[in-house]
Amino acid sequence: MDAATTRLNPRKLLHSKWTAVAPTRREKHFLVTAVLEPESPTAPIEFVDLEAVLSKKTRRIRWRELTDTATWQQGWR
Repeated sequence: MDAATTRLNPRKLLHSKWTAVAPTRREKHFLVTAVLEPESPTAPIEFVDLEAVLSKKTRRIRWRELTDTATWQQGWR
């Protein structure tokens, strides 16, 4: 398990800022606009909605994808 995985708490991701390492369609900076709660209160959080700052397009991803430093960097760079 990598250090970023242990520090990233899905419940604290709302409004966090992310930078795509390899931007597509000039979408580089993203903001977490929603942390999707599972139907069962005992189930873990799996998904978040990311909104591209430039285009305002939203995409849904598994929050653990944000721990992949080859794809995402925390903060805007």
